[in-house]
Amino acid sequence: MSRIDVSHLTFYYDGSYENVFEDVSFQIDTDWKLGFIGRNGRGKTTFLKLLLGEYEYRGTISSDVVFDYFPCRVSDKTKQTIEVVEELAPDYEFWELCREWSYLKGADDVWFRPFETLSNGEQTKLLLAVLFLRQEHFLLIDEPTNHLDMETRQVVCEYLRRKKGFILVSHDRAFLDGCIDHVLSINRQGIEVVQGNFSSWWENKERQDAYELAEHEKLKKDIKRLSAAARQAKGWADAVEATKIGKKSFENGEKVGLRDYIGEKSRRMQKRRKNLERRREKELEEKSKLLKNVESQEELRLITASYHKDLLVEAKAVSLSYLMEDGAGQKEVCSGLSFELRQGDCLVLKGPNGCGKSTVLQAVLAAAGAVPAYAKQTGACRKPQIEKGNLTVSSGLKISYVSQDASWLCGRLADYIAEEKIDETLFKQFLRKLDFSRSQFEKRMEEFSEGQKKKVLLARSLCDAAHVYIWDEPLNFIDIFSRMQLEELILAYRPTMLMVEHDKSFVERVGTKVVELSQACNSKKSMLP
Repeated sequence: MSRIDVSHLTFYYDGSYENVFEDVSFQIDTDWKLGFIGRNGRGKTTFLKLLLGEYEYRGTISSDVVFDYFPCRVSDKTKQTIEVVEELAPDYEFWELCREWSYLKGADDVWFRPFETLSNGEQTKLLLAVLFLRQEHFLLIDEPTNHLDMETRQVVCEYLRRKKGFILVSHDRAFLDGCIDHVLSINRQGIEVVQGNFSSWWENKERQDAYELAEHEKLKKDIKRLSAAARQAKGWADAVEATKIGKKSFENGEKVGLRDYIGEKSRRMQKRRKNLERRREKELEEKSKLLKNVESQEELRLITASYHKDLLVEAKAVSLSYLMEDGAGQKEVCSGLSFELRQGDCLVLKGPNGCGKSTVLQAVLAAAGAVPAYAKQTGACRKPQIEKGNLTVSSGLKISYVSQDASWLCGRLADYIAEEKIDETLFKQFLRKLDFSRSQFEKRMEEFSEGQKKKVLLARSLCDAAHVYIWDEPLNFIDIFSRMQLEELILAYRPTMLMVEHDKSFVERVGTKVVELSQACNSKKSMLP
């Protein structure tokens, strides 16, 4: 076991007015399994790149381990998978690779398939297996759960539980709880390291935040009382001091008191005033130490539109297909799909990657005549064909959509607001509550982190007074604190939602119905409590 020592680390991007990290110091052991937690845009990926030596910085980072980054770059994805493995780990032993692959419950037929034909889940599992083949390497694993279905997430979680020596960036609470033993958190002021999983860290954070908030309120009252007392003591002391000389030394032609007595009385009054002011300054200093790392989770508000019917969307034994990109006919992606979406439902489509969940959302959008913003921008929108069954969408439904991908966002935020014809004040209020600083509003969207881009889409959706909110993996890249804010919003307002999401904790809290699509593309319904 060795250590990674970070001492007085300071870093900022060229042209930026703010430091990303300022005088940060901590130590970690290379045998630990660290979950890396922090708000979007706080610098998690930046810190991993600092460990990799990609940026210059002030301070020191000392360690005798070699860092590896996930996801690692695959130079040619058309190569066979086994060739990709040989390129990434030239000294690997095939039996060791097979052992790791068995832990990840991978299929045996992947080795001689082109790497690009592997699913997102298969690519993630393979790259993790290859990286863990490298002995004495410390892994920096950056958001491996994005786009992974629940089943694959559980497999990867169990795999990482067997390992040690990594920093894992993830916003999935259940996933973190299952595979880490320490938390590395980027707070508003610095970075801290604590032992435990996410749940224990969160419990301690809530307790600490509650204590600081209570102390803050107590000190505010004390400071107000001490300020009033100090002003009163100052008035008394000044009044007594004024009787020593001049006309205030006499009242009605008689001397008020001996000069020495008045001087002593004035001195005591001044001393009392100074003591009160010192106590006030001490309270102010104590107050300034509080709330520096309390994360604001302001309540989000939503205005939904009313609709005259209860049943909004209905699918009866629907089979969907879409035209292959190479023009080689139609590909069936979903069959036997049945569900009902009623007002107040939060219906979650669940199933393995590739079973047609996003295709179902696209079919509903097409049936409602809605064109997603990303399709307007990029021209990319595959319209599924209904081969069998009936998909009915009530007429006149206003739908608000959040796409799975936010990478297409670019340009100035002001231009985006104008193009989308949304209320600028409301939109920015949502972004501020989702932890956007005012300085972010002046940046171009291509400079945003992936999580910040996704928040732009979510804030834009929340600006709509819609009948149905259709969200496709809305939590990809979204930090834990914002996930909790969205949970509370949905629970408070119960908008009608059709959603694809793989965050187990989120789905269990907000979902009212689950429709499971199997790999064979048949559906089955279940209810959530």
